[in-house]
Amino acid sequence: MFAIDFIRCNFITMLIRIYPDNPQERELLRVVEILRNGGVIIYPTDTVYGVGCDITNRKAVERVAKLKGVKPEKANLSIICYDLSHITDYAKHVDNKTFRIMKRCLPGPFTFILNASNNMPKIFMAKKKTIGIRIPDHSIPREIVRLLGNPIVTTSIRDEDDIIEYSTDPELIHEKFEHLLDCVIDGGYGNQIPSTIVNCADGEAEVIRDGLGDPKMLE
Repeated sequence: MFAIDFIRCNFITMLIRIYPDNPQERELLRVVEILRNGGVIIYPTDTVYGVGCDITNRKAVERVAKLKGVKPEKANLSIICYDLSHITDYAKHVDNKTFRIMKRCLPGPFTFILNASNNMPKIFMAKKKTIGIRIPDHSIPREIVRLLGNPIVTTSIRDEDDIIEYSTDPELIHEKFEHLLDCVIDGGYGNQIPSTIVNCADGEAEVIRDGLGDPKMLE
């Protein structure tokens, strides 16, 4: 749940329409500029809508954590990478078995928990040694990462509704988070099922949250 009442801002949150099948580079670059300036955005993935920022911007990471109502080191934030070539930059000791599983599952609706490398910003790693890594099967977040040049933070947008756990309509998301962050990307309706979380930190693939990703792909 997000600590909405505590962080209202004076600016108006932009709503930027980007087409997933053929993302407009001009609009993607607008989003990248927002991120480089320390902005916080909401964006579509192959599962639910996510909120995030540039992982290298400490103040932006703190804003994302504050949206969740927790300290950054306790926020359980994951990162979105463009492809598997980024993995060794931010995770260490990825054995061959784990890499083969990730290669089979990614891009896709999985979050893999791996041992973090020393390249991860310290704000993430104050009290933990692992990091969640996503490579969604969705062009918008991946193209943003490619143009930005480094991963972005990702954490799910949850809804206060007891029945509808995740918000799916980008216009309603924009209405809800107006004045709270810098940009909402309208990439069409989102999914209501989050990613499957797989803990591979100990060398074995253990599902710790069932989601959209098929566990059979881990076998």
